[in-house]
Amino acid sequence: MAFDRFDRRLSYTFLCGAPFLASALTARALRVPGVYQTIGVVHFAVICLAAWTLGIRQIRTGTEESKRIALAGALLWVPFALVALLWVGIASPWEATPTENRMRYLVLLAGSMAVAGAFVVLKEALSEAGERLYSTLGFAANIFAGAAYLIWLTFYLAVYDAKVRDGQVAPAVVPLINMSDILLFVACVLTYLTAAAFAVSLGRAGWLGPGATRAYVIANLVALLFIVIRGLSYPDPTAFSTPWYLHPGFIAGIPAVPWIMPCLLGIVLLRRAGDARLTNVA
Repeated sequence: MAFDRFDRRLSYTFLCGAPFLASALTARALRVPGVYQTIGVVHFAVICLAAWTLGIRQIRTGTEESKRIALAGALLWVPFALVALLWVGIASPWEATPTENRMRYLVLLAGSMAVAGAFVVLKEALSEAGERLYSTLGFAANIFAGAAYLIWLTFYLAVYDAKVRDGQVAPAVVPLINMSDILLFVACVLTYLTAAAFAVSLGRAGWLGPGATRAYVIANLVALLFIVIRGLSYPDPTAFSTPWYLHPGFIAGIPAVPWIMPCLLGIVLLRRAGDARLTNVA
């Protein structure tokens, strides 16, 4: 039992850092045939093992409540698990090839659907636990965020599919690319609001401590402030006089960045599901 608890603490610590490690491994220097595939498979396998150890196994063997909690936690982890597997060395969109960017937007599309589905499941779990106010507010924001992501990502997936197939996009599509920035803005803003609302809901349900609840809410609201100050238009990073990573508004609007907080909430949910298993065993 003590060894199992140690394994779960180790898995929890690793998963907390895994989204940031996955982001670091997108450096273009790693895009060497044979190297990036190996790193991706190993990183993905370790993530799956850690998630299984922490509590994802409850989807198969747990009670109805712990199954919902574990499923929500697992779905919130899908985006960065796919990033860890497929994005090693892919770098930024302006450095990647059209084929790589087509894969990028396909992964983002899968991630957006997983996150939207996760919050639906989590809303049901929180309702059963008696917290219906903030989970309902978060659920409403999540529906609109998921729809905005779905439209924006489907459009860009089609754009890069055309680039791979024909070498270019139709001239009539170019103005739509510029106009689509508002969809990404809406998707990001609503995702930050969703994560903040669900963090409060988890705190009210007793699944998240007061300090952690405040930290999650503040982090999401700060990111929201950065993107609102930036404005509706997504800036061209190649036009910056300083590196893009020194611009908080730009970072806050990167499509996958709003999913970091939900991903970390997913770790909390997996741990809670695993705790339920240990309690039942004891």
